[in-house]
Amino acid sequence: MRRGSWKIRIFIGLAIVAFAFIQKCSNSEENPYTGRSQHINMTTEQEIAIGLQSAPGVAQQHGGLYPDERLQAFVDAVGNKLVSSSIAKETPYQYEFHLLADERTINAFALPGGQCFITYALFSQLNEAQLAGVLGHEIGHVIGRHSAERIADSNFWQTLTMGASVGADMGGLVQGIGQNTLLTNGRDDELESDELGVLLMLQTGYDPYEMIKVMQILKDAAGPNRVPEFQSTHPDPENRIDKIKAAIEKYKGQN
Repeated sequence: MRRGSWKIRIFIGLAIVAFAFIQKCSNSEENPYTGRSQHINMTTEQEIAIGLQSAPGVAQQHGGLYPDERLQAFVDAVGNKLVSSSIAKETPYQYEFHLLADERTINAFALPGGQCFITYALFSQLNEAQLAGVLGHEIGHVIGRHSAERIADSNFWQTLTMGASVGADMGGLVQGIGQNTLLTNGRDDELESDELGVLLMLQTGYDPYEMIKVMQILKDAAGPNRVPEFQSTHPDPENRIDKIKAAIEKYKGQN
């Protein structure tokens, strides 16, 4: 490669990297419910649209919705109680709660915009307060705008990687940094959602200590060969229990 061409590639690469950082800074905003500054590149309306569009496919991956309408109504009642009696009521999202037919996978998750899911495998092991803890945690992901943040971060790292690849053979290094950052942020998201879940439980009148029992259920379900925390997007249940206890102490005097 001629020297002039090499310099042009470096210049273009640096320009792309600079653009990525400028875009990230310009799209930063403070979450009014967590007080945390976030890099977000979509509106709440777009989050809602993504969630609604993705919900049917996500449900299908878990065997569809659970066929017992009475149990679904119970999940709706607990979820709606959490929303109507807490800070979630102030948010612009459209919360919907779905009981999935999957009887083998112990899981719960949320899509951006308010679509919250829990598998029957997990639901069947919970009492009402524990269900409130799980749904409160998932509402916390929505309030925390974690999916929107992950999407923005993914776009940032893709742009950064492109710039590094153009300027020099550094794409693999940048991708590695991006992956580690996303994993770390994912664990932080879980802890933030635990704290928000505690707050929602207290505001709604549920015993937040029941969330600690949920952690024990998750720990028992994982078994003795669970993945170490540093290799997972979810913190170890033991770590989460300590954080939940701290959140209870933080909020119990405010409600």
